[in-house]
Amino acid sequence: MTNESRAADRPLRNLDPSIGELQLEERSSLRRVAGLSTELQDVNDAEYRQLRLERVVLVGVWTEGSSAQADAAMAELAQLAETAGSDVCDALIQRRDKPDASTYIGSGKVSVLRDVIAATGADTVICDGELTPGQLISLEKAVNVKVIDRTALILDIFAQHATSREGKAQVSLAQMEYMLPRLRGWGESLSRQAGGRAGSNGGVGLRGPGETKIETDRRRIRERMAKLRREIKGMKQARDTKRHRRRATPVPSIAIAGYTNAGKSSLLNRITGAGVLVQNALFATLDPTTRRADLPDGRTVVFTDTVGFVRHLPTQLVEAFRSTLEEVVDSELLLHVVDGSDPMPLHQIEAVRRVINDVVEEQGAERPRELVVINKIDAADPLVLTELHHAVPDGVFVSAATGEGMDELLGAIMDIIASGDTEVTLLVPYCRGEVISRVHAEGAVLAEAHTQEGTRITVRLPQSVAGEVSEFLTDGTHGGAA
Repeated sequence: MTNESRAADRPLRNLDPSIGELQLEERSSLRRVAGLSTELQDVNDAEYRQLRLERVVLVGVWTEGSSAQADAAMAELAQLAETAGSDVCDALIQRRDKPDASTYIGSGKVSVLRDVIAATGADTVICDGELTPGQLISLEKAVNVKVIDRTALILDIFAQHATSREGKAQVSLAQMEYMLPRLRGWGESLSRQAGGRAGSNGGVGLRGPGETKIETDRRRIRERMAKLRREIKGMKQARDTKRHRRRATPVPSIAIAGYTNAGKSSLLNRITGAGVLVQNALFATLDPTTRRADLPDGRTVVFTDTVGFVRHLPTQLVEAFRSTLEEVVDSELLLHVVDGSDPMPLHQIEAVRRVINDVVEEQGAERPRELVVINKIDAADPLVLTELHHAVPDGVFVSAATGEGMDELLGAIMDIIASGDTEVTLLVPYCRGEVISRVHAEGAVLAEAHTQEGTRITVRLPQSVAGEVSEFLTDGTHGGAA
């Protein structure tokens, strides 16, 4: 090969020093090495996100109930995993009297799970139950991939969806309560209990019991938890002040509660036009939303959208979201929204009532009146709806998406709210227009006429309001229960 050909093969070098100085920053910056990536080339954003999804294998232990219930539980776990941002590769379920004390599924099934992980390329195992710290460590060592349980999965979803300061603090507290007994050290390198020569207890100036790294972490977590509890307590006082202020006015409060993804926010938007986030995902709503609305009879009420419940809701979350759940207990009417399109809606009703009963018992309060609202009837199985008609004869069947049944729902709400009212006839002088304005806002006007003495109005009012305007009762009118 001639010198000319060698020169032609070599790349040209730029001999301009000013250009070389301008390229100095580019040469010293961090750059990618082409040709060493094992990822697929030429992918769009959606495909790239799909590649980055965590691949998981679901594992469940079927201890009671029918096989259909076990399959429904795994389907719900798959929904939770997808909401958290995972790609479900496979799902396994085992029939046992109780979970194995060591590895949750038993040593024999661990090898099967290991083969499934290798075949699917999964990097995470999600167990449908709350694992003990020992089960978590043993199963993780056996399958050699990350293992989490149902509680950690739900906490992760809550952490993703929390937006308000109070919601973030509540989720952080719940995560720390879950994490505290599951902290573990990674070898002797984290220990601070020994140092210097062997047997010298650490040498000069270092003798004593010391503190391990894991003990330091636990102490810091406890300090952080104590700070979060103080912050949440302060937020609870502010929430209680707002709630007491609402209760000081005789405007009925209605709480919307139910299973997660049952359509509570959609129902609130349909009734009040609140514009609350509606998403086909579990636990899309964590922060309670309160909106005023006028019923067809003219009465003003307040609706509050609350956090959704789920089967086996972690106790840490129930404790952390106690102030939010108090909105349900302190309401005058509870709209219990049920997903009619779910294959087993009766189990949803049971799970929600269990949590509400626990909160009511702990608060020592009186359980509010309950109106069961079967939502999503436009997408429900007719056989399931027939079962619900027999199981919940007093329920109201609606579709928040299409508006079907909303008139019946509002009528049922009006009947329940007005059941404790008193019907009175008032004669209000024209100079007391504020009284007429108040009874219009806080009661249901049945008749109104203008006379020479003043405005004669027949209205159904809450008993507290009726007592405050008793001076305007007409002769011979003492009021009576509506």
